[in-house]
Amino acid sequence: MKKELMSGNEAIARGVYEAGVRFAAAYPGTPSTEIMEEFAKYDDVYAEWAPNEKVAVEVAIGAALGGARALAVMKHVGVNVAADPIFTVSYTGIEGALVIISADDPSMHSSQNEQDNRNYAKFAKIPMLEPADPQEAKDYVSLAFQISEQFDTPVFLRSTTRVSHSKSVVTLSEPQMHEDKTTLKHNAGKYVMVPINARTRRVEVEKRQMALKKFAETFPENKMEINDPEVGIITAGMPYNYAKDVFPNYSYLKLGMIYPLPEKLIRHFASKVKKIYVVEELDPYLEEQIKAMGIPVTGKDIFPYTNEFDPGVIKNAINSDLQGAVSPYKESLAQRPPNLCPGCPHRGLFYALKKSKAYVHGDIGCYTLSYMKPLEGLHSCICMGASIGMAHGMSKALKEKGKGKVVGVIGDSTFLHSGITSLLNMAYNNSDALIIILDNSTTAMTGMQEHPGTGYTLMGKEAKKVNLNVLVSALGIQNIRVIDPNNLKETKNAINEELASSGPSVIIAQKPCALFKRANIKPQPPLKVDADKCEGCKSCLGLNCPPISWKEGVTKVGSKRKGISFIDETLCNGCGLCAQVCKFGAIS
Repeated sequence: MKKELMSGNEAIARGVYEAGVRFAAAYPGTPSTEIMEEFAKYDDVYAEWAPNEKVAVEVAIGAALGGARALAVMKHVGVNVAADPIFTVSYTGIEGALVIISADDPSMHSSQNEQDNRNYAKFAKIPMLEPADPQEAKDYVSLAFQISEQFDTPVFLRSTTRVSHSKSVVTLSEPQMHEDKTTLKHNAGKYVMVPINARTRRVEVEKRQMALKKFAETFPENKMEINDPEVGIITAGMPYNYAKDVFPNYSYLKLGMIYPLPEKLIRHFASKVKKIYVVEELDPYLEEQIKAMGIPVTGKDIFPYTNEFDPGVIKNAINSDLQGAVSPYKESLAQRPPNLCPGCPHRGLFYALKKSKAYVHGDIGCYTLSYMKPLEGLHSCICMGASIGMAHGMSKALKEKGKGKVVGVIGDSTFLHSGITSLLNMAYNNSDALIIILDNSTTAMTGMQEHPGTGYTLMGKEAKKVNLNVLVSALGIQNIRVIDPNNLKETKNAINEELASSGPSVIIAQKPCALFKRANIKPQPPLKVDADKCEGCKSCLGLNCPPISWKEGVTKVGSKRKGISFIDETLCNGCGLCAQVCKFGAIS
């Protein structure tokens, strides 16, 4: 058997391929992105980036109704976007097989919330598996497709950041030559969810639930390890590894299927041990269901509700038997806040927005970082696509008070994800807000993925490229301007003029991401500070550009300055923003 060192995401992609799956759709989002990128590398597969998660799931449902084994991939908040079709495909079932991967993000390493998507499984009545390491991640995918086919149901596979991005040795298997069952089958009573059909299918869902509960009792990945009868731990996923690391002699019930739960197995385990701890990230999902069975357990009484666990958290919580355990492994590192990259085309725009004094509704993307000092060019951020609707709502609520004061910013990928309908609403309801589309030619925050505005597919093929100017015009916006955000004068003038105009308006700030290889951006010579001309005004520091720092104590005869700015030439890519900001011509 061949073995490879793989991350959980790489292992999932391998497991999907080994399971004979050749169709997958997704929207990129950390910590899930690499699954699709890795899957697309295999031979004879079809993989696509959809404009958003809802579309990805609908595409996968279509493939599954055609008899294929289909995969949809997203991060945890993406399931919110895709919830509409997910809840209903639970009723209809599928002809082939459908697995939906939810990559959760405890500790919010790259997310706006910390929701526990195990709750979606229970809410939508869809079985869910949860692997604890890359090997299980690979193996569970195949099991998920088998369950999907056996029970005519979509299946969730839940990963977490630590499983997705940790690496371990994985034993590979030969890919299955899965029988091609794709065909057209007409079954309107099963798949047309008008009320009379949906009521019938609702009954079928409950029948399926009873069958799945029986299946869960004998599911081989629900494993009981009886060691010390004094203490037992019920857990699933990565927390199993943490607990086993610090308490190797305790007894364990490790759940691979976390919905529906194997009640008889849980009761059997409870009869074997005196005290039970439930160790889980994040909500008391297992704990509440086990307590509802009448089994006394200790869970969130001592374990934290928030943030990732690690061995130290579990050890301290159990040993102290008190709430509020913290990890002894947390190092006191110097604070290093994230920042926009040197040469980022968003920097000049947000510098100009701060000067405009407007209230700026932000969105999900790199540019969210501009809310921090010293740029402070963004004042709200809720979810993908929300900036446009929020800007419209605020401008309507403020009426005359909001004239020239409300802006919404959104990236090109995010606009195509969920901003189009909101902009249509703005045009339809005649908003007075200004929307700025930050078009950097890629989905930058998750690692330079393609989208309908890049002109390429995930598979690397040339595609029809959306013209944002034409699209915005078609939605009913008449005031449209395209600017270079690295030209500060042009950017400031455009913002001020559009804020002063009436009706909805859109500025498209067009400049490729500084890290985008296909853009072929020619590197410019790094800039330097002329110590004789610098007056120490610190205006350039207001850009928060990583190469620019401050040297204290460098004085000059005849000047009140107490230091000078300094540019690290190894970091500077010569974008020229600082030279435009400097009032003394000290940067060139």
